[in-house]
Amino acid sequence: MSNETDFNLNPDSDVAAYVQIQNQIRFAIASGRLKPNDDLPSVRNLADHVGINPNTISKAYRDLEVLGLIRSQKGVGVKVTEDAPQLCHEDIWSVVKNHLRDAVAECLACGMPAEDIHDLVREAISERPKPYDTNEEPAGL
Repeated sequence: MSNETDFNLNPDSDVAAYVQIQNQIRFAIASGRLKPNDDLPSVRNLADHVGINPNTISKAYRDLEVLGLIRSQKGVGVKVTEDAPQLCHEDIWSVVKNHLRDAVAECLACGMPAEDIHDLVREAISERPKPYDTNEEPAGL
C-alpha cells in the first residue's frame, strides 16, 4: 500500500478508531487510490502502524468484508473486491455532502457571512487535510 493511502487516527475524535479506519479505506476506494485487487496491510502491520490493538483492525476489516468491499484469505491477505468502487462511490459522496451541509449550516447559524464560508472552504482545500489528521507527521507503512 502506498503512502497515498496512509492511515491516520485521531485519538481525540468522537469517531471510534475502527470507524476511522473503515472510513479511510472507503474514501481511498471511492477516490481510486485503492483499486480492485489492491492489497491492504495485514491486521498486525496496520495495528502497529496506527498504534492500536489488532482486534480493532480486525473489527474494521470484518465490517468491510460484510459490506463486500474487501476479502480476506489465509495466506493471500486482504484485498479490495471488484465491486468495491461502485459500492463506495455513491455512499461516500452522500456522507461527505451531508457533513459539508452540516458544517455550512453551523456557519450560517452563528451568523457567518457566505463569503467568509467560501474563504474557509478555499483555505481548507489549499491545506489538503487528511481525514482524522492530528497534524502529526505519520510514520511510513
